[in-house]
Amino acid sequence: MTHRPVTRIPGAALAACGIAAAAALIWWTAGGPAQQAPRTPGAETDSAMAEGTRARSPATPAVWDAPAPPVAAASDDPLLGPGLRDTLEALLHAAGEAPEPGLLKARLEGLIGQFFPPHVATRALALAHRYVDYRVALGRLQAPADLRDPQALRQALAARQKVRMAAFEPDEYQALFAADAQMDEYLLSRLEIERDPSLTADQKSAALQQAESALGPALQAQRSEAVAHVGLARQTADFDAQGMDATARFSARSAEYGAEAAQRLAQMDTQDRQWQGRLDQYQAAMGSGYSSARLAQLRSELFTPQEQLRLEGAMALRALPAQVR
Repeated sequence: MTHRPVTRIPGAALAACGIAAAAALIWWTAGGPAQQAPRTPGAETDSAMAEGTRARSPATPAVWDAPAPPVAAASDDPLLGPGLRDTLEALLHAAGEAPEPGLLKARLEGLIGQFFPPHVATRALALAHRYVDYRVALGRLQAPADLRDPQALRQALAARQKVRMAAFEPDEYQALFAADAQMDEYLLSRLEIERDPSLTADQKSAALQQAESALGPALQAQRSEAVAHVGLARQTADFDAQGMDATARFSARSAEYGAEAAQRLAQMDTQDRQWQGRLDQYQAAMGSGYSSARLAQLRSELFTPQEQLRLEGAMALRALPAQVR
């Protein structure tokens, strides 16, 4: 028997989730004001990170105030390599919250050597300072009133893109944001196509195929992998709804994916239950009037530094209505 391959479900699986959920998450967990942004008077800071170029259907209104730079080949610049944005986010997370941007920037000077090699540290610090300013600017943007409205999402992304393009040079923009641009635009295109009442079922299917074909080969592969992972997530949700025990789950998964994969999935079930349990504890504490200091202590007790980077996004997802998730 040939079993289907299974790997750990990645964050990219959001690209294959329900369209409303995926579009909403573009703002809350992949595109709006970022985590742990410096707090300035009058500026609210929520969680997010995302972008978009063009892969939309012909009926899509052109709401971008400025086009994104075209996706280019990877830079040879040692600073502007893959993972730059993640490294900057980790740097800011290590610096913690600060009452004003200047204090946060001062903290970064003592940390920069832990995240960037000496030969790019000076440039990296200057970039990190501008990244702080960019995050402050993002904190002043308003989230869309309806996270399921594609036009509202496009307008929000357009506003965010203006901030990004004003803050960074084209090669910096490329390194920081372009890797996710086409996939984010694809999600919005799908949302628009699905919600277009003028299209027949066949026309929607053709438009969706056209949107997917606009993705590059690497992103098409990522999309295919994500679809498979979401199928696994839905199967797990079905198992949960049926109250299926671990033995029955292992048997069903072994038949479809093989015993080794079924064992990995069982481990993932355990990890997810533990993660959800810790989220339950933290959510209960948030609703109990804990002080900011006590919540910070609880975060450090319940979650690893990497998990804390995901925390606000996870809580935002929980806040979405069940029918949107």
